[in-house]
Amino acid sequence: MIIYNVTVNLDDSIHADWINWMKTVHIPDVMATGYFLENRFAKVLSTQEDETGHTYAIQYLCNSMADLEEYQEKCSNPLQEAHGKRYEGKFVAFRTLLELV
Repeated sequence: MIIYNVTVNLDDSIHADWINWMKTVHIPDVMATGYFLENRFAKVLSTQEDETGHTYAIQYLCNSMADLEEYQEKCSNPLQEAHGKRYEGKFVAFRTLLELV
């Protein structure tokens, strides 16, 4: 099993709107692609001393690396672009791949 983890730090000014949009639009859209079995949406509690804003980790679980690669090839660009356009300049994100052992 593969975990596709997206960590996002966002500006205070979009915090409430972003959470609502993630829960009602973005995460359901990602799950509707059919590549993921489940998801988790968590607030990061351990932050750096100089860090501002709010940080969240969104995790999507899929069966295999092949499934993830197919998702990235066929589906991820428009979803990431929609997020980027809506919150341009108000967030930073990085992605991490994890394997369950």
